[in-house]
Amino acid sequence: MSTINGQPSVIDRCGELRAHQSSLDSLWQQSRILHFSHGFISANSDSTELRYLTSREIDDQISSGKFSVGEKYFLGKDLKSGQSYFAWNSPHRDSDEKLPGFATLRELGPSLGALDLEIALHSVALANWHISHPHCAKCGAKTTVDLGGAVRTCEKDSSQHHPRTDSAVIVLVRDKEDRILLGHQPVWPEGRFSCFAGFLEPGETFEQCVAREVYEESGVALSKISYLGSQPWPFPASIMIAFDAEVIDSKAARPDGNEITEVKWFSRKDIKAQASDGTLLLPPSFSVAFKMIENWYSKEESAPLPGGQTWR
Repeated sequence: MSTINGQPSVIDRCGELRAHQSSLDSLWQQSRILHFSHGFISANSDSTELRYLTSREIDDQISSGKFSVGEKYFLGKDLKSGQSYFAWNSPHRDSDEKLPGFATLRELGPSLGALDLEIALHSVALANWHISHPHCAKCGAKTTVDLGGAVRTCEKDSSQHHPRTDSAVIVLVRDKEDRILLGHQPVWPEGRFSCFAGFLEPGETFEQCVAREVYEESGVALSKISYLGSQPWPFPASIMIAFDAEVIDSKAARPDGNEITEVKWFSRKDIKAQASDGTLLLPPSFSVAFKMIENWYSKEESAPLPGGQTWR
């Protein structure tokens, strides 16, 4: 099966600039800046595009008292145009609810192009980490943003703390008839199915994690595990590592009754019919889960895969 990695990065993260605060200060004045506030990012009125701010607009927001000074994170430059990008993580002073002009990444993701999606994923992942790590893990003292947002530095012992990303596998399970096995979580609406996924545990290889998670959730043992690609998934701080695997015995499939309450085998005809009539709800179109299913589906179907709803 071909990989689902997609296109290479369209952003140069310019790590060499992070240690030069004067350069970052200069770039800030001419950058496109994405505002992150209380889990929401700045967007146009119908939540289909990112809305970038200028440094002057941000100064106005701060001087008006609407938003706090916040934190600045350097994201890098567009490889083609050289345009620089920052994220501004600043909460509203009076409300943590969703405000006009903001949307979630889940809402925006399906409509974003490659550059905007990369910017949004980077911004949300960084902001989520900074919000959850205000204190030093060694001594408990406060930490501050350093190196353009790439680290936090302890005010007391000067130790550096780097963003973490949690590794999770996601698996497209197939049988010898080339049907795929999808599972339903109890927290999802009726009809919503997706690939099996789970977090890497200490001491595991990715392949061991794939076999364990699929067996735990669906009861099937695997063979022929193959790497497909990966996708950052900052909900709140994951990287999804995608695999394709074939089952040894398709009849052994059963839900664990806890994380997964229903499992189903789907042929391409099943997917097409049920996704078209709305009885099957597929993952968001920008997710690696949807791309895995789409890649499998397109091996024999020329028409686009139906579905790809925004989940939240």
